[in-house]
Amino acid sequence: MNMGYYFSASESIYAKSNRDILPTLEIIARRYIANNPPYPYTVRPYQKSGIMRGKDYRYHADFMELFPESLPGMSAFVWGTFISPVDTTLKFTLIPYGPAVVYLNGQEIARTDIFSERDAGTEVPVNVAMKTGKNHLIIKFTCTPAGFGGEFGTWLGKLDYYFLKPLPDCHDEEGVVYCRPFPDTDREAIGISYLDTHEIDWLPRRTWKAEDVEKGQFGRIFGHRPGLSAVARTIGNFSSAGDGDYIFSGTHNGSLSIRVGRDLVFEKGGTGDFSFSCRIPTGRYPIIIAQTCTDSTWGFSLVVKEVIQKKDYQVSVEFENPLVRVEKTSAQPWIFCGPFKAGHESGMNIDVNPDQLWSSSDGLSYWRLDYPDGWIRQYNENPLFGHWNYPLGVTLYGLLETARVLGDCPSGQELGNYVQAHVRASVSNFPYAMWDKEQFGGATGVHHLLTSIDSLDDCGSFGSLMLEAAKDCDIGSGYKEIAAYVAHHILHEQSRLEDGIFFRKDLMHHFHNDTMWADDLYMSIPFLCRYAALSGDASLLDDAASQFIGFRKLLYDPVRRLMNHVYDFRRNMATGVAWGRGNGWTIFSLAELLEVIPREHDMRPELLDFFRNFADGLLAMQDSDGMWHQVLDVRESYPETSCTAMFIYAFSRGIRNGWLEEPLKFRCACELAWTALQKTSIDYHGNIHGVCRGSEFSFTPRYYAEELLPRLNDTHGIGIVLLAGVEMKKLRRHYM
Repeated sequence: MNMGYYFSASESIYAKSNRDILPTLEIIARRYIANNPPYPYTVRPYQKSGIMRGKDYRYHADFMELFPESLPGMSAFVWGTFISPVDTTLKFTLIPYGPAVVYLNGQEIARTDIFSERDAGTEVPVNVAMKTGKNHLIIKFTCTPAGFGGEFGTWLGKLDYYFLKPLPDCHDEEGVVYCRPFPDTDREAIGISYLDTHEIDWLPRRTWKAEDVEKGQFGRIFGHRPGLSAVARTIGNFSSAGDGDYIFSGTHNGSLSIRVGRDLVFEKGGTGDFSFSCRIPTGRYPIIIAQTCTDSTWGFSLVVKEVIQKKDYQVSVEFENPLVRVEKTSAQPWIFCGPFKAGHESGMNIDVNPDQLWSSSDGLSYWRLDYPDGWIRQYNENPLFGHWNYPLGVTLYGLLETARVLGDCPSGQELGNYVQAHVRASVSNFPYAMWDKEQFGGATGVHHLLTSIDSLDDCGSFGSLMLEAAKDCDIGSGYKEIAAYVAHHILHEQSRLEDGIFFRKDLMHHFHNDTMWADDLYMSIPFLCRYAALSGDASLLDDAASQFIGFRKLLYDPVRRLMNHVYDFRRNMATGVAWGRGNGWTIFSLAELLEVIPREHDMRPELLDFFRNFADGLLAMQDSDGMWHQVLDVRESYPETSCTAMFIYAFSRGIRNGWLEEPLKFRCACELAWTALQKTSIDYHGNIHGVCRGSEFSFTPRYYAEELLPRLNDTHGIGIVLLAGVEMKKLRRHYM
């Protein structure tokens, strides 16, 4: 094999470095954190009405429910925008209740037929070619006696995406807009040009009815709640040079308190007008208004003006929304919380922390906006930072171990701080994410995997990393609650065979149902090991050990001494394909278990025998350059980085812990493999090449070798390459 498989030999980190391990790890890690900065979650306005996403993360547009008076032959349009950072193909699914036509950027791209409309629940896949920037997706649904509307959006809830409302006054609010049904019975069906030739009253409405306007902000948002209080917040931009004189004036219905920053500047009971002056230093300060409901009208008006003494005129202070960034400062400048039972103080002291829920008289709640069903919601729109998923669990594990081996140097501290920030963001957001799931129908914009666990992929890997990170740094007190939540799924909800062994069933991703995957050993065992230590429950190690025995029974090929990727219970057979990373997940996880299982444990000898036998089988698959391949026993398949790194990791631990009976040959294999990674997989910028993307499964090796191709800087490989390097550093120290 040419060591220039993924790039020219001169571009490798091997060619540019002094081949010391630590600089290589530092370059890889710094490239990753530089390309994935710790941006906060995005906060967007949201309207809890109309066409919303359900638990399957698709939009549900049932026009017979929205407009029961609809007649056969009527049609309606749905319109949303999708912002794409690059030209890409979006996997889109439409489940029609009747005829439907899909348009992208003004062009028809798909339509249903009698076959897709025949059976309820038929999924129509559409590959949507999104261009860089804003894309307009419009669907025309037509009413028949059988149904009117459909479900649409992501092909799989685990690959979450959403649309934004396209109208200017929606300010990038998540969701879609739709129109009232119209007659569409002419010989030639109405097309998308109808939208250009007719004035459309798009729904849901964002303006209050006249009778609601008269109720005041708090009254129309929270209802008539005598004796309860509520709070409104905005940011005032006090731009005077030095201290300025400002006049606050307005009206109020209900006792009123006003705070600027931390200072209470005004209080007044009853109902009426108010006006007062206040001297305020230059700066941007929160303006907080609290009111108690005493009448049918419950609200206020406020204008703040700076008095320009020398020029004898006044300048209005602009208000800004404390959470939502909108183009016009005058659009929705206030956020609202309440109602509260005990006076004003409980609401006025609430911090504007996007992760913070607060207790109202109606239970836990979050910030509201002043339009019908107006709320604020969080979305994680970072490519990687702050997300919870299994590849990131391994990635951050690699960064954490790299930080540990680098120690107290600036790079080590930087990496440790980055891991802490990522995990802490995930932990602190968990209560909000679970509340969001219940409040808005199940499809969250943050932690969509953690809030909708139906597989080990969703919880075990990152949960394990979270427990490991908690040993080094403060990730927030809520991590134990999340750990218990993950443990509950694995121990009490995860599907198991009669003998207690994990398998996949009743998943949102139907293709995976009734299967067992070698991958799931990593998605469960490391977490069980760490949770056993946290909880003091040794029975979790019994469960972990039993899983290996059960998985070996169905997936291990004793002749080849390799693991098959998947066992299919519908066919009652294993796939027969020794996928590289599937074997990597297995021995990686076995090494984690052997580190912690007591020497006197009944199953340890069997596990140790499995590790040795399996390691010998893997060793036989290493090529002469040091790499392992995408399909281990198909040398024509490409050299694969993540499995090569996993085997280094496991072999090194086996040597250092005395598990391997012939350590020298495995040490030579590790050295050869690490050199191969430096030459083949890591370029001098710290990019990681040759990592297989996330897989489905097949009974043919060609799927893995020819369709499941490598992807640059895939998170399935970055962390494990770092872990392999850390193990190599420890291995060399072991022999010093």
